[in-house]
Amino acid sequence: MPLEQHPSGVIAVVVKGYPRLSETFIAQEILALEARGLPLAIWSLRHPTEKAVHPMHKKIKARPNYLPEYLYQEPLRVAAGFLWGLRQRTIWRMLGTFWRDLKRDMTANRGRRLGQAFVLARELPAHTGHLHVHYLHTPASVVRYAALLRGLTFSFSAHAKDIWTTPDWEIREKITDSAWGVTCTRDGHIRLSGLSPSEPSRPGRVELVYHGLDLSRFPAPPQRPPRDGSDPADPVRIVTVGRAVAKKGFDDLLAALAALPDGLHWQFVHIGGGELLGDLKQQAAREGIAGRVAFLGAKAQPDVITMMREADLFVLPAKEAKSGDRDGLPNVLMEAASQELAIVASDFAGIPEFLRDGREGVLVPPGRWDLLANAINLLARDPKRRALLGQAAASRLARDFSMDAGIELLAAKFRAQLGDDRAPSVDGDGTGKAETERALVAAPTE
Repeated sequence: MPLEQHPSGVIAVVVKGYPRLSETFIAQEILALEARGLPLAIWSLRHPTEKAVHPMHKKIKARPNYLPEYLYQEPLRVAAGFLWGLRQRTIWRMLGTFWRDLKRDMTANRGRRLGQAFVLARELPAHTGHLHVHYLHTPASVVRYAALLRGLTFSFSAHAKDIWTTPDWEIREKITDSAWGVTCTRDGHIRLSGLSPSEPSRPGRVELVYHGLDLSRFPAPPQRPPRDGSDPADPVRIVTVGRAVAKKGFDDLLAALAALPDGLHWQFVHIGGGELLGDLKQQAAREGIAGRVAFLGAKAQPDVITMMREADLFVLPAKEAKSGDRDGLPNVLMEAASQELAIVASDFAGIPEFLRDGREGVLVPPGRWDLLANAINLLARDPKRRALLGQAAASRLARDFSMDAGIELLAAKFRAQLGDDRAPSVDGDGTGKAETERALVAAPTE
């Protein structure tokens, strides 16, 4: 059915950039919601910077609409939005909100958000029934202003940086103006709940919904040879995936690798782009390990999974950046677990919500490259323990972190927002298979 003919309206999903290789959780969510019959349109604040896309992006039916990334690049489009906005009865309420924000955040970026909001509000089709935005910082500002101008409701998904670097006042007011919100870690939920308005009539304004993983997209785990680092011709293979940014802790990982004993034979692969990639390559050279380290750049998910299947150990030493930026629960950990790949990671942010130290992985304090080196050294020499940890992580993933429960909750919320009380619809194959799984997701039990 064409979107404009959908009886209950369309949900405009607003993202900061689309498509992005590093945001598989967003692509997975959009694809799963479409499979459940939700009418979606995609609006992006930025154009893609990567040529490669995941297979999931190719399956998504909604085509992206792009707002002016910088206002000076499309002045006529911005002017048309501004002139249209001035004729709306809601203009003064929206401008009042913007002015209060501007007094506390006197930056050019604040003005850009306003310009993008004018364009978005003007160009949203008449059949738009609700706005949903990923990330509470810049994208949510654009959506909040546009929703005020168009008289629409909006909801949000908060993830990582947006939770920890956005000022309290801004988070509090966005939550107050929103219909509802979700976030993907217990840490994030605690922070956002503490900033939510206390309204007995609207309890649980922000809910904890894990992204989970759609396990149907992943192959069965491979059989791995019992490498123990003793054979220089067959070294232990260590892999990590993530953008080269401070919060990922890859500088600590290189320092840890450089500290491994001489008798341990290993090789390391990093997958991901990022602003610090050049610095990491220089560090590897300084540490004298460049010959064992490969930086492959950003890769589509099938290539990532292939590398995970060939690897013996996955490492993600996430930590808090000086800016306050931090990870939530990175999906790459669940992707590694899907392949029964043993994991060493930081005991930080949302990671211990999925991996329990000594049970599904090995966790070390963030920023402690010395303890990280010790953990890598011990696991690299012990293929039996790696296999046990990998199997335990895969079991926890299947039991407590599958995608379906969270998606069912989101689908129910979107249907309620559109006033659509139809029963949950078809599956992704269009077979008409009913969705009967539970609609609510809760934090997994310990």
